[in-house]
Amino acid sequence: MLRCFRAVADHGSLADAAEVLGRTSSAVSMMLRQFEDHVGAPLFESTRKSRLTPLGELILTETNRELSHFERTVAAIEGLSRAEMGQVRLAVTPSVAQVVMPPILQGYMQAHPGVGIDMRDTDSASVQRELTAERADIGMASVGHMPGFERHLIFTDRFGVVCPVDHPLAQNWAQLTWKDLEGVDFIANGLCDFITDEGFAPIMAASRLNVLNTASILSLVRGGVGVTLLPELAVLPEFLDLKFLPLVDTSARREVWMVTPPSHMLTPAAQALTRAILNANIPVTHG
Repeated sequence: MLRCFRAVADHGSLADAAEVLGRTSSAVSMMLRQFEDHVGAPLFESTRKSRLTPLGELILTETNRELSHFERTVAAIEGLSRAEMGQVRLAVTPSVAQVVMPPILQGYMQAHPGVGIDMRDTDSASVQRELTAERADIGMASVGHMPGFERHLIFTDRFGVVCPVDHPLAQNWAQLTWKDLEGVDFIANGLCDFITDEGFAPIMAASRLNVLNTASILSLVRGGVGVTLLPELAVLPEFLDLKFLPLVDTSARREVWMVTPPSHMLTPAAQALTRAILNANIPVTHG
């Protein structure tokens, strides 16, 4: 009724309004009459519908305001359904945030300019907690099976010892084994749990320092507090003061999984980002 009234007011005749609305003149006339009956007063000064009454002028103002609001609401709903609008919450490990996500987010944000991204980088255990507490739509970390969630393997990379470039371990690493780490101050972290080699157990047992945050771990290594064990992508190429020494007597690799609620529970914007991640050419190591 509001659209019919506005069309007649804008065009000044039933015939022109009917053409715009794709209806017959009689149908438009009937709907306008029902609207005036509902209001309880005439909205036009004559049957020609060329001039509004004072009440009609006031109602036209409200009609335009209401139809504009309705059209914005419909556009927002359609935008959400087409992943053109919305918000996606990510919880990822630091190396994923630094190495994996930049090119993915660049392409995604260009394709979905109306979608906001909230990404926080943290350790794998915290990523799992964020997902469980429904504070994240997508998690990317080294996590095991989580009941009620979908999991996709994204990439793997090898583990290695990280130390300053001038550390004695870096001089002749190719011939060294776990035993050569005995007696060296070692900084433990959550990823050490993925190394199950018997030779690594005494090193972990002797460690007096356990740190979760990767940036803090690397700062401690730079400061000479000790060496640590990290996956290769955690040590960026621009870290020229640090050395990544691949382990020579273990086949253990870090596995990074994308974990989400079931696809049908994700918003279209989040579904689109999961597809972008799965289709991405992610830099993995093959050593």
